Amino acid sequence: MTATRVPGPPGLPLLGSLLDLRRDPLGTYLAARHEHGDVVRFLIGPPGLRGELYLVASPEGVQQVLATESANFRKDNVFYGEVRASFGNGLLTSQDEDYVRQRRLVQPLFTRRRVDQYADAIATETDALAARWAAAPDGVVDAAEEMSRFALRTVSRILFGQDVEQAVGTVHEAFPVLGAFVRSRGFAPVRLPRDWPLPAHRKALEAERALYAVCDAIIARRAAEGVTEDREGEDLLGLLAKARDEDGNRLDATELREQVLIFLLAGHETTATSLTFALHLLGKHPEHQRLAHREAAALLADGRRPTAADYPRLPYLTRVLKEAMRLFPAAPAVGRRAVHSTVVDGVEIPAGADVLIAPYVTHRHPAHWDDAERFDPDRFTPEREAGRHRYAWFPFGGGPRACIGQHFSMLESVLALAVLLREFEITAVDTEIPLGQGITLEVRGPARLRLTRRQAG
Repeated sequence: MTATRVPGPPGLPLLGSLLDLRRDPLGTYLAARHEHGDVVRFLIGPPGLRGELYLVASPEGVQQVLATESANFRKDNVFYGEVRASFGNGLLTSQDEDYVRQRRLVQPLFTRRRVDQYADAIATETDALAARWAAAPDGVVDAAEEMSRFALRTVSRILFGQDVEQAVGTVHEAFPVLGAFVRSRGFAPVRLPRDWPLPAHRKALEAERALYAVCDAIIARRAAEGVTEDREGEDLLGLLAKARDEDGNRLDATELREQVLIFLLAGHETTATSLTFALHLLGKHPEHQRLAHREAAALLADGRRPTAADYPRLPYLTRVLKEAMRLFPAAPAVGRRAVHSTVVDGVEIPAGADVLIAPYVTHRHPAHWDDAERFDPDRFTPEREAGRHRYAWFPFGGGPRACIGQHFSMLESVLALAVLLREFEITAVDTEIPLGQGITLEVRGPARLRLTRRQAG
């Protein structure tokens, strides 16, 4: 096939599509795919500083970027550079030999057997959440705020164990500041040096220092206590400190902190987003909530705490979660930079171009999803999943850089949903939730739920 230059919206003479992408990136991506096809070129910024961004929307194109030609599409773009500058060079942002070494060190800590051991920590935080909801004064909670707090406490408990309380408050305050800073710089046509004493820069630097300090203090105390080789490790930090590569090398204190920060970022914002929208959708669709409640209540009768063994016994709740992640993927768009010129879906993407793959768009692709805006958990029955392209649904990415925490996120989300639906009937107060794109999918307005305590039996 002969490659052709890819079409796209013309945008404004001075700024191209910059204002549309800053104001409503998700809507802009969807409209562009609808109007121009599966590969779209955006012009961004003023003449002389103008860049090009290529959106790849088909599952076949996504597979090429993430898997079959992944070496040609690197995390060298501006956005990953900003994440790296704020959160360190951990598993999410590292590349080449750094990434390979980190992945080999960390992979054994995220096997299914190891992750299943975290189920008790998940149950502890879910019980605390259910108790807090039972005491809600007016029976109304904001799902986004509640799920963010729950997911942060859960991943912090798994990471830090007995030091969970020391970390949670600082992380809760610092992450939104750094997330907003990364987002604003990622979309800015001109980025001033971070060390310039501007108000936003100072605020971000203070948040960064506080975040680093609390992680470093916990790591230093663990180092002073010593690491015993026969200790199983009550938390992930202890396991990380013990991990060795094939040459017997360990992560140093800075590398430990960077991995911890990336786990905190990826392990709480993404799960919180998935839980928020699963609850919101169930609150809008009582017929599906009844089926999910029936499954959870039958399995977790008499107030029993869930275990990892219960996860595969909750297939309908798993389908609910997957459908929520289809409609509202926690990572709605992911960027890469092309090393060499290549042809994707018959059109040419030049060397050095920024490339975007957007689960938010591909998860609505009309060739793969009928009536794509409709909430239908049965899209994820085993039979229907088997007949679908592997990259028609990819909330955890794919290829050699697929998310290492996929099983942990699914386990945490499904077990938490089972307990909450057993205890509460949920009604969505806000039937529409305004969205934004930052490091993850952002809730830009209230996401309130009305809770009705279910009667025992």
